[in-house]
Amino acid sequence: MEVLSVSPELAAQWRNTNNRPLSKNTVQQLAAQIQRGEWQLTHQGIAFDEDDVLIDGQHRLAAIVKAGTTVPMTVTQGVPRTAFTVMDTGRKRTGRDALALVGEANATHLAAALRGLHLYLQAPNSAWSGGSSVTSNDQLLVVLEKHPGVRDALHHGIALNRACRITVTAATIGWYVTTETRPDIDQSAWREGVVTGALLKSGDPRLTLRNTMLSLAAGRTHRRRDDSREHLLYYLKSWNAWVEGRSMKLLRRSPNETMPRISNHTAAVRTDE
Repeated sequence: MEVLSVSPELAAQWRNTNNRPLSKNTVQQLAAQIQRGEWQLTHQGIAFDEDDVLIDGQHRLAAIVKAGTTVPMTVTQGVPRTAFTVMDTGRKRTGRDALALVGEANATHLAAALRGLHLYLQAPNSAWSGGSSVTSNDQLLVVLEKHPGVRDALHHGIALNRACRITVTAATIGWYVTTETRPDIDQSAWREGVVTGALLKSGDPRLTLRNTMLSLAAGRTHRRRDDSREHLLYYLKSWNAWVEGRSMKLLRRSPNETMPRISNHTAAVRTDE
């Protein structure tokens, strides 16, 4: 084993067609990490067997070629050919694992919320599923560093989820971005209304959001695959109506509807007053 600086030219020379089919999404994700400067030298590199045939690392090599950047990599020679069957069979480290390793509480929910916040900030109107939505562990840590208030927002998100089944991710992002954008708004009445629904009249946006989420959870309304993005859209539409003092008896999502901007208006008398 030795550590070498692997250039795009060398990576192209070492690649072969004897491995499993190449995943374009995996290559794209690795290349993007290299371009963002997230590549780190670890024991996981590339390996050649007794006949100098590449048996591990084709995606890493393809990513180097795609990124056009030289990176340090561990290169192992003379690996027994029979070892191929047990390579890459371990569980991939997840965002939850990365956050738990640095001591974060509620790591599973926090990882999902950070990923959703990243997508909301970078691509709010794109699908939050599929290869293009993959967020690296390093990106999650960067988002948390820039937005430490997500930790507190997560507690509100969990409470809202328990009350009306809105996804924790959507509720956390909704709480965080509205409180950050509108620190002048006391949101205690918003939370209380959505959580309990007590004494709210028909048309109150908080009651409409609550009933819509409960209906979705009960399967009485058509559900979409991308639940968190859809739920966040409903959350922001309802919040905007609440802060502006508007009645909202029905929550709908039209085809290709974009993510709402957070309202900068405030009614003289809101529905909770």
